[in-house]
Amino acid sequence: MSYEKELHIAQLAVQRATLLTQQVFHEKAKGTISKDDKSPVTIGDFGAQALIIHAIMSNFPKDEIVGEEEASSLRDNKDLSSQIWDLVKNTSLEDQSSERELGGPIQSEEQMHQAIDAGNSAGGAHGRIWALDPIDGTMGFLRGGQYAVCLALISDGDVKVGVLGCPNLPIDNAAPLSADIGDSSGAGRGVLFGAIAGCGATSRPLSRAALQRSQAIHMRSVPDITHATFCESVEASHSSHGDQAEIAQKLGITKESVRMDSQAKYGSIARGAGDLYLRLPVRKDYTEKIWDHAAGDVIVREAGGEVTDALGKRLDFSKGRTLRENKGVVAAPRAVHAQVLEAVKSVLGSKK
Repeated sequence: MSYEKELHIAQLAVQRATLLTQQVFHEKAKGTISKDDKSPVTIGDFGAQALIIHAIMSNFPKDEIVGEEEASSLRDNKDLSSQIWDLVKNTSLEDQSSERELGGPIQSEEQMHQAIDAGNSAGGAHGRIWALDPIDGTMGFLRGGQYAVCLALISDGDVKVGVLGCPNLPIDNAAPLSADIGDSSGAGRGVLFGAIAGCGATSRPLSRAALQRSQAIHMRSVPDITHATFCESVEASHSSHGDQAEIAQKLGITKESVRMDSQAKYGSIARGAGDLYLRLPVRKDYTEKIWDHAAGDVIVREAGGEVTDALGKRLDFSKGRTLRENKGVVAAPRAVHAQVLEAVKSVLGSKK
């Protein structure tokens, strides 16, 4: 089956949502509240989720959606809801044809709530399920760093389509890997990554209108692993920096890691700006969410990489809303993945 329409709609939907998130990104007050697990959520998360789910429901009404947010707090907090509705109703692509493809605008505040709540799928191994993270890397978003708007289509447990909108990454695929986001103008920044399983991966500049021209992306060849650049999460609560430093040492890598938030790391290594991405568990009971990895997984694999957990197993997106059968993430060019994985197993095995 061809997934060209799914990729096209997903890219347009993510592109439109990044317009809303960037508006919030440049505000001093981002309308932040805390969820039950104490993680932060902003008005940008709610607004982006509403816009993207509305586009999916307009085009693929039978599909399920696993979204990170739900609207109960907005129904209880009218001021917050009104603030988000103002953003949503005023966010649109400047190309009317593209807007129509996305189903046009959301018609009311209640329809916005319903769209947000439609991300309530339990996930699983059967059928077509979209995995959505409206703002991946919320801590980076709040501190003025990297973040990503992430959307993937999973069919019968396999990721078929992946899209990452990274407003603060440089457009230039040859730009060196850096957590820097440039100046406040955003000039030269904003990338939309996309992939269909079996069809390769691309990048294109983010736009305020129709999709821009794309170009194929590929992971960089790494003939000497000691010269590799690896990236990791900023937050020590998300990934074990100590273990990752030991692994780098074991591989002979002397360059400092680049720490950045979100699935922007997947996009960065997929286009050869970096080489390795390690996300190792900080505690035994930590379980990754599918929306934090689905899009990045297929983009890296289609760019010539391999993505597994710390034991070498492929990430399993068929088990519901989490990657409960996996621990950690190891992403690297296919030719050196086994070498990196061996170092990971050696370091983690010594900790048992």
